[in-house]
Amino acid sequence: MEYLLDMHTHTIASGHAYSTIKEMARAASEKGLKLLGITEHSMTMPGTCHAFYFQNMEVIPRERCGIEMMFGSELNIIDYNGKVDMEERILKMLDYAVASFHTPCISPGSIAENTMAARKVMENPYVIILGHPDDGRFPLDYEEIVKGSKETGAILELNNSSLHPESFRQNAFENDRILLKLCMKHQVPIVVDSDAHVDIEVGNHAYAQKIMEEVGFPEELVLNNRPEEMKKRILNKKAGL
Repeated sequence: MEYLLDMHTHTIASGHAYSTIKEMARAASEKGLKLLGITEHSMTMPGTCHAFYFQNMEVIPRERCGIEMMFGSELNIIDYNGKVDMEERILKMLDYAVASFHTPCISPGSIAENTMAARKVMENPYVIILGHPDDGRFPLDYEEIVKGSKETGAILELNNSSLHPESFRQNAFENDRILLKLCMKHQVPIVVDSDAHVDIEVGNHAYAQKIMEEVGFPEELVLNNRPEEMKKRILNKKAGL
């Protein structure tokens, strides 16, 4: 599998990450990526950047170290109706957004509550990726989530960081196996992301690759070797197509 993009990464602006934009871009170049997405944590995450940071993203060059760059945010889902912690007027200024559950921003609900929140947030035109849906602290009905991805165009993420042996997310291996098998059943594509918080982890998809091999996940359902297709999906989702 050739990995040409990584759409979920963080820099020092997120408050608990450790590399700069330039360092992340250089690492992406060294890994042979063509497209790097930087998605700083949105405002309800403790220690992250102010709204002004996201409002000023137009000043950042979209090319660094020979790498095409996109800048967005990892939004926090903050209620079971899929509300996120960023106003639409700011969302419009981003290249794209990931949306995820994080315990500092929402308490885990029931399977029905979490699934409703995920389904609703995937309907948001600015949410391109549902981040780390494998975290067992937020149990989900994966059949409904996969169907939601197919209906809304929001892409489900296979998060390499979740699969790290020291990850704080619960039951990620078991949940990702279920998720991947359902994506095969319904022919729903995924994106593999590093969720890197330091430059050496950019483009690291080793754990994700291993689990895809275990379940026999087909390469044609992985968007990482098609940067142009990823950019097209972003534009179509934002346009409501």
